[in-house]
Amino acid sequence: MHGDGPDVIREKIADMRARRERAGKPPMTYGMAAYAIVRDSEAEAEAEVARITDMGGKPPAGFDNFEQWLSGTQLERELKIQEYSVTNRGLRPRLIGTPEKIREKVAEYEDAGLDLLLLQMSPQAEEMERFSAQVIQPAGAPAQVLEPTE
Repeated sequence: MHGDGPDVIREKIADMRARRERAGKPPMTYGMAAYAIVRDSEAEAEAEVARITDMGGKPPAGFDNFEQWLSGTQLERELKIQEYSVTNRGLRPRLIGTPEKIREKVAEYEDAGLDLLLLQMSPQAEEMERFSAQVIQPAGAPAQVLEPTE
């Protein structure tokens, strides 16, 4: 799943759980793709959103076929090119803001039944470190630095 709020996610998960139960299937793990931006202030986070979604007056060449692609999809709701410029609807979950705000939002998704977040950030390594240190690490706990594996 991607691009939905906690209430929509909750409904989708409840529906799928009921279907699997009726079919005698075991429970599933539910995940959502999202783009995360953590900053010290809301203003800094929103400035980053503006920076990464600004395409100037005309979208770059890689987006020439966006309208054609969009016409061939069956999305549940409208998709704007700015949303697609970052990742496929990844900004919609709004994992954007201060560490506290993002922790609250993640808790809402967890409460809705989500088990897994597939996070995209850019630059990936640096932003993952920031997310780990500021969002995941509890206050006062030493941060663990994980080295990339080959």
